[in-house]
This record gives sequence, C-alpha cells and structure tokens, in this order.
Amino acid sequence: MRDASEEEYVEYVTARIPALRRLAFLLAGDEHRADDLVQQTITRLYVKWRRAHAADNLDAYVRTMLVRTYVDERRLGWARVRLFRDAPEPPPHQNDGIEDRQVVRAALRQVPRRQQAVLVLRFFYDRSVDDVAEMLGCSTGTVKSQTARGLATLRRLLGERELAGFSTKT
Repeated sequence: MRDASEEEYVEYVTARIPALRRLAFLLAGDEHRADDLVQQTITRLYVKWRRAHAADNLDAYVRTMLVRTYVDERRLGWARVRLFRDAPEPPPHQNDGIEDRQVVRAALRQVPRRQQAVLVLRFFYDRSVDDVAEMLGCSTGTVKSQTARGLATLRRLLGERELAGFSTKT
C-alpha cells in the first residue's frame, strides 16, 4: 500500500473502530470476541483497501465484511473450542437498570447466528430488509423468514424461562 493510501486507511479505521466494535459486540455478545471480529475485519480491509476504498458506500462495505466474518466464524474449527463452560468469574452485579438488556443479550446469544445477525441489523441498526439481504448475500425472502424465526425464538426464550440467572419481570 502506498503512503497516501495507507494514511487514508489508518484515518478511516481510527474513526470507525468505535462503531465497528458496537456492531461486533451486539453480534457476538462478548467484548473479547467483538475485538477479535473487528481485528479480523480491519485486517481483511487492509488487504482489500484499494477495492474497498473505491466502493460507493465504504461504511456499508465494511459493515458487510464484519457481519460476514461473524456469520462465517462458526464454520471454523476453533470457533467450537471452549476453554471454560462458564466464565471463570461471574460479572459483578450492577443494579442500574441494565438487567433487561442483559436478559435480551443472553437470549440473543441462543438464537442461531444468521438469525442473530438479521435481528441485530434489522432492529438494533434499523437496516431495511434489502440492506440486510445485500450485507448477508441472500434474498429478501430469506431475511424475512430469518427475522420471523429469530423473533419467535426470542419470544419463546424470553417467555419460558429465566436466562443467565436473571428473571424476567412480570
């Protein structure tokens, strides 16, 4: 990469890392995995910078790279390796009104990856069906069906049982 092009890359990545981390965290549900996803994405972006920089909407291009990295991650053998069944230390209990968010995140982690990606993009990032279909490389019908299935799974999970030690409020 030439110096001017490399400077543009560094400037772009520096400005976009917080937004990429938010998206990765919503998808992965874990700060460390989110950081790994962002790192993989910006590394691939560096390699493909010339093509990416020429894209009409660079932010959309990079978000698509991140979402596809997340969805494809499960196919890799190391993604199934877990060193611990549960986290070694429980997170500290915070009583500042975030329990509902934690319950939703815990339920969202139990939804299949593609459905999870669709739900995060549609409802957390307010993307249209067409945008999500383009990002995931699938049809709009697939996005609609994955949305319906994902929401049904979330409703079932949130309605039937307590998740991650938190109870739903009645």
